[in-house]
Order: sequence, then C-alpha cells, then structure tokens
Amino acid sequence: MNVKTTSTFRAISKTRSTNLFRSLRYIYNTSKLDATPTTEHTPSSSSSSATNPVPPPLSSISNGASTSKQIRITAKYSLKLHPKFGKNQNLPIDHEFNERLRKLLNNFHAPIRYAIAYGSGVFPQKGYNYDENKPMIDFIFAVGHTQHWHSLNINQNRKHYSYLGTLGSGAVTMLQENLGAGVYYNPYVKIDDMMIKYGVVSIDKMCKDLLNWETLYLAGRMHKPVKILKDDPRVRLAQQVNLASALRTALLLLPKDFTEEILYTTISSLSYKGDFRTYFGENPNKIKNVVSKQMKQFNLLYGGLIQGLPTVNFVANGMLQQDDSPKAKAQMIQKLPRVLKHKIQEEHRMVLASKGIQWPIDDLEACKSIVNSGNYIEYINTSLKEIVFRPTLSQSLKGILTAGLSKSVKYTSSKIGKWISRPQ
Repeated sequence: MNVKTTSTFRAISKTRSTNLFRSLRYIYNTSKLDATPTTEHTPSSSSSSATNPVPPPLSSISNGASTSKQIRITAKYSLKLHPKFGKNQNLPIDHEFNERLRKLLNNFHAPIRYAIAYGSGVFPQKGYNYDENKPMIDFIFAVGHTQHWHSLNINQNRKHYSYLGTLGSGAVTMLQENLGAGVYYNPYVKIDDMMIKYGVVSIDKMCKDLLNWETLYLAGRMHKPVKILKDDPRVRLAQQVNLASALRTALLLLPKDFTEEILYTTISSLSYKGDFRTYFGENPNKIKNVVSKQMKQFNLLYGGLIQGLPTVNFVANGMLQQDDSPKAKAQMIQKLPRVLKHKIQEEHRMVLASKGIQWPIDDLEACKSIVNSGNYIEYINTSLKEIVFRPTLSQSLKGILTAGLSKSVKYTSSKIGKWISRPQ
C-alpha cells in the first residue's frame, strides 16, 4: 500500500472514529433502561433454568459519577466497558462447534473487528431435518475499512467473489456502500468442510443501524439470537441499546397481558414488516419456527432487560403484564430509535395538520398526543414497513451481482424450495 493510500485510510479512520465517539457519547446521556437487576431470572417453566448473565443497568450510563464505574474512555476514541456489561449477549452453544467457528475466522488474513454467526446453522429452528440437509452457516464480519478489507481479501480469496472481484476492491466497496443496507455477501464458500455465507459491513454502519434503525437490516437480525465470535465494546454497547429498543417497540404493539413466547415472536417480527421476501421466497412460519426452538436463548437475551423495565412484570406460567397507561406508552415512544421515532411523529404530525391542530412543543406531550390518538400501533407498523422495504429489496438485488448468477440461482432456488415445502 503506498503512502497516499495509507494517508487516506488514516483520514477516514479519524473521521469515522470521531463520528462514532459522538454517537456513543449521545448514548451515555440519553439511552437509559431504568434498572436492570443482577439476579438470576427464571420467569416460567418454559424458560431456561440456567443462570441469566445480566449486564449492569443502562441507566448507569449517564452523566455523573456512576458513568466512570461502568464505562471508561481509555483512549481518545476507545471504550472500556464493565466486564459484565452486555453479558446477556454472549449466548452459549456447543463448545466444540464454537471452537470450530472461532478457528474459521483465522482463515481470513484481513482484520475483523467484530464477528457473529447466526441462523439455522448455529441455533436450531423447527422444521429442519439436520440429518438430511445441513444448512449453510451465516456470518457477519464488521470491519474498520471496507475497501482495505476487500483489497486484502480479494488478494487472498479471489474465488469467494463473483466477477466483481476482477474490478477490484474499489468497485466492490462502492457497490456495498451505495446499494442496499451496506452489507456485501459472499455465499456458498467452503472453508474447513463447512459451507458458509459471510457478509462484510463497516463497523460504523453496523453501530448506526443498531442505534438508529436506519435500515433494520442488521439490527433486526441481531434482535434474534446470534453467536458472538469476536467482540468489540462499541458494538456491544450499541447492541444493548438495540435489544432495549426492540423490547420497547414490541411492548407498544402488545396488549396489557401476553405470554413470553408472544413477546419474543413480536420482537422477531419487527424487521420482517415490509420485507418482500415474506410474501415469496421465505417460509411464512419462520418466525414461529425460530422462537419455539430458541426460547432459552431469547430469555437469556431479554430476561434481564424485561426485569429492568418498571412498566412490565412476569406474573406466572410464562405470562407477563405491562402498564398500558398513556403515560407509560408515551415514555416508551420517547425512547424509540431515532429513525423509527421520527417516522412515527411525521405520521401523527400529518394527521394533526389535517385537523388544524398545532404540534406540541414538548417532546413528551407530543408522544402523549400520539398515544391518545389511538393510532400509534398503526403508526409503528407503517413506519417499520417504510424502514425495511427499500433496503431489503435493494440488498436482494445487489445479491445477484455480489454472488454471481449461478450462486444467486442456487440460493434463490433453495429459498423457494423451502417456501413450497412449508407446512400448510
């Protein structure tokens, strides 16, 4: 790499680090989960009886002395989290399988900052015959500089790429960043006797989606159980906010009384609203198949966060009850991710304008107005569809270019086959 290119990457690094640091500082001041207990949680017989590793409360990440106890700034743009923070994200899987997945990362010489494995190849799903058909294992790699990463990876693993690899890392990165959700997938790659699909994304773009729900493409996948293979404190912090946001959004869509399984099903469905693949090419029972087989993992992810919300409680036999007062709902809307909250407010703003009613100046009063309208569930569903539709469509179209024609046909045929053979 020449001096000019190195300087360019350093300049990009400085800019991205500054922006990310500002975003994280904003989280410290605004993203609070009222309280998260550190006790073991076993709400129902259907849930896991294993110890639930619960992080320190997000409410502790705020202005004041408690901040230094949970998070320290160790360098200008680096973070050191409390060792227990985000432990609920570290889901257990078979030890031998976990080691195989971790060792697989060593096959990539390009630096990976954060890595997860997810999907039916990692966590069980109902309806799969694992003896007859082993599913492809899905990975997401978050990297510091996508063009630099692709440059190194194309040099090492040219066969992983379609014809786009011949155009160089610049063309690959341009397509990745400017179309879809900012993820570049290489499917049907065989490494260590495992068939995998790996997606590459900028770590900054991943954090922004986790915090703001700009596309819900990555944030939605990480609402469900994933296995962290390589951790990064910034992503861990952003992911904890993402999980809290998913919980609040689901609660807004649910009645006063509901089951733990319905809660997790609602959380899992958030990123499928507006996804065209749910109408063709995706098993319509996929969400139920995921939740029914992964209740233990969902409980580990969300159990402590649920206990930390004063507006919802476990009652008995897997049942939960929440405070459905307008004030409680308005406070949850107030804490929703930036993009979702903005879209909800715009929906209601247009309704008020059509009636000649002025928009409330106070943010909480505006959120109360949304709740009192009786249309807030419709606003949420419409906003989620708007967020999800375009990125998932363009990301799927991009997949034809990034995977190549033969792999795209193979992948699409596999999806359609699952859709046709689904239980009626």
